[in-house]
Amino acid sequence: MKKYVRGTAIVGVLTLAVAACGSKPTEENAGGSANKDFKACMVSDSGGFDDKSFNQTSYKGLQDAVKEKGLTEVKAESKSDNDYPTNMTAMVSAKCNIIVSVGFKLEDATDKAAQANPSIKFAIVDSAPAKPIENVKPLAFNTAQSSFQAGYLAAAMSKSGKVGTFGGLKIPTVTIFMDGFAEGVRYYNTQKSKNVQVLGWDDAKQAGLFTGDFEDKAKGQNNAQNLITQGADVIFPVAGPSGLGGLQAAKASNGKVNAIWVDTDGCESAAEYCSVLLTSVAKGMDVAVKDAIVSVVDNKFDNTQFIGTLENGGTKLAPFHEFDSKIPADVKSELDQIKTDIISGKITVQSKVQPKAS
Repeated sequence: MKKYVRGTAIVGVLTLAVAACGSKPTEENAGGSANKDFKACMVSDSGGFDDKSFNQTSYKGLQDAVKEKGLTEVKAESKSDNDYPTNMTAMVSAKCNIIVSVGFKLEDATDKAAQANPSIKFAIVDSAPAKPIENVKPLAFNTAQSSFQAGYLAAAMSKSGKVGTFGGLKIPTVTIFMDGFAEGVRYYNTQKSKNVQVLGWDDAKQAGLFTGDFEDKAKGQNNAQNLITQGADVIFPVAGPSGLGGLQAAKASNGKVNAIWVDTDGCESAAEYCSVLLTSVAKGMDVAVKDAIVSVVDNKFDNTQFIGTLENGGTKLAPFHEFDSKIPADVKSELDQIKTDIISGKITVQSKVQPKAS
């Protein structure tokens, strides 16, 4: 059953129903589970749970935990930034055992709810409190590392000598991808004595091209088209659903322009664009979310920040899919070596917004 309250979709599985008048939730759950009274909850950011990106992948982690442990699932889908406090309050009122908030933009609402409700456990994807909060577990990902590989690959596959990137909002969880991408292109140039240019982002000046949101696909398509007009033949959109417009622009080029997706394996989450995707910079948000929820069920929760890296598999390049036979073997070998060298410290990724252990 799905009802909307103040622009908020609140859904229970198996199931929580919230009446439009704001009456007390009613619950149903498949019988026979020792954990049926445990409520695992999630609040999306304004991109929604079907964003083919980080909300969708985080939600999969919730679903996996619910299935494995026989829990009750509760979720609140935000339609705008104004929904975050309302949605967080709704989850608290639903008597959730753990609330997972998805995205940097929910940091303030999460911190306030956590401090006001110390008996509830929280996890937040792609953010962390300014100071550690006892009942909040941050889930962060050092995507500068895997984006470094993506930049190297983009430079290696470019025929025009120009590659491009754009972001949604200028926030650390976006620019970390763009930083790594630019560094990877620069490393390629150094290794190969080339001069592939990065359009859309200057990591030294921390200035570049942004859509201003994560929702508007038309803006994403326009940004990508501007990069293509300037000569870029590989596009790296870091903009959630808005970035899908960049994939549309690449697909419309009829083979002249390719792209690299972020957060999820784009060939799985946005399969209609797989024909233009060299790879994706994937984040293991589903695994991190599932583990955080299960830790509460098993009474093993702690507030130590999780950081996904190339070393622990929390971030990685996705398979090459339709480009597997088109990417030269030596480039694949070089990408593997880059991974090894980043893990060993031989290559130091410089992005200043990389998450640091708390």
